Amino acid sequence: MSLLGRIVGTRITRGTLVFLWPDGSRESFGTSAPGWPDVALRFHDKQAERRIVTNPNLGMPETFMDGSVTVERGDIMDLIMLVRRNAPWEAGAEVGSRGPLAKFGEWTLSRLDQLNSLARSRRNVAHHYDLSNDFYRLWLDEDMQYSCAYWPDEGMTLEQAQTAKKAHIAAKLALEPGQRVLDIGCGWGGTALYLAALMDVRVHGITLSTEQLALARRRAEEAGVADRVTFELVDYRDLAEREPESFDRIVSIGMFEHVGRPNFATYFACVRKLMTPDGAALIHSIGRLGPPGSTDAFTRKYIFPGGYIPALSETLEASEKVKLIHSDIETWRVHYGRTLRAWYERAVARKDAIVQMYDERFYRMWIFYLAGAAAAFEGGGMGNYQIQYVRDRRALPLSRDYMRAAEERFLGDGDEGKRVIA
Repeated sequence: MSLLGRIVGTRITRGTLVFLWPDGSRESFGTSAPGWPDVALRFHDKQAERRIVTNPNLGMPETFMDGSVTVERGDIMDLIMLVRRNAPWEAGAEVGSRGPLAKFGEWTLSRLDQLNSLARSRRNVAHHYDLSNDFYRLWLDEDMQYSCAYWPDEGMTLEQAQTAKKAHIAAKLALEPGQRVLDIGCGWGGTALYLAALMDVRVHGITLSTEQLALARRRAEEAGVADRVTFELVDYRDLAEREPESFDRIVSIGMFEHVGRPNFATYFACVRKLMTPDGAALIHSIGRLGPPGSTDAFTRKYIFPGGYIPALSETLEASEKVKLIHSDIETWRVHYGRTLRAWYERAVARKDAIVQMYDERFYRMWIFYLAGAAAAFEGGGMGNYQIQYVRDRRALPLSRDYMRAAEERFLGDGDEGKRVIA
């Protein structure tokens, strides 16, 4: 039996995995079961096995990206889900686990990668978000929401789930007419435009992506709300120095993951500084369901350089230091798994367009990223947190009933709450 087979053989018990080797031999693992993937993996050269065994966190994605390994039965989503489902996080299992020394090295490199100065933050954002607006249009929803959607009902479309997410967040903000709202990491402007469509508020979105900025500004102009919805290329740290206590409400969706552990305290100090004394903030972030960890090598190298998924414990520890009160916390467990599956299906359906825009290797990298992320949320240690913060404990109603009432109003029978500005 191959070395990789000896490692994998004891871990695949349900579903099947077949290795097809260059010399024509084959190895089979697991037992076929209803609802479980059956996958065949072909190795095209002798070096692929060594690369995976010696460094699984980079070896597996890179051999797949290079075409040294291809999936001949099922697809890359099936392969990753097969491995993950046979090693669920809740059962204490790890995928690609390594020795203490290797783990320490990964932790150290991850921490060094998170030293996000202003200049480095701009480069990291450009690496991912400045790929091309046309690329993201291929597989995101109509509003180009690039964060976890909210799936309260079965059978929802991606568009419906993303609108539900925006309504859910808007309800937690307890918006009132005339307020000034800051959107930290505004993306392509969808949430800012949505909030302005719900209520007579002024919204200022900030980003470090030039591609996102240009499209967000154009969308505000086309929607006729550029007088109330503005966007700026600026770092949150610079804005806090320029406009202290200027915003009644602050929202940040999917941006905290890019801050980096060394900057957590600075981030929350800036949020507090930007917020009016009776203001409120809603931070929506991917988070670890368990203790602090490190960013894997594939994600650091190819997807989100400088990024780090925080544990709830270290997030609250950082915010507590600046006397921000966490007035409400909600944990989303499987919502991002559903979102990522929807993105994956759309990306696979637009393969030819993506390959033409970039190349085959980029396409394989991207679907590996989406599939791996989906597995992390469906069976790994990842979830989402929505944390509401206030400076004054009396700033918001003492009961959560206002959230439900506002959400039902935003998603009610009228067109106002359902409108998505495209």
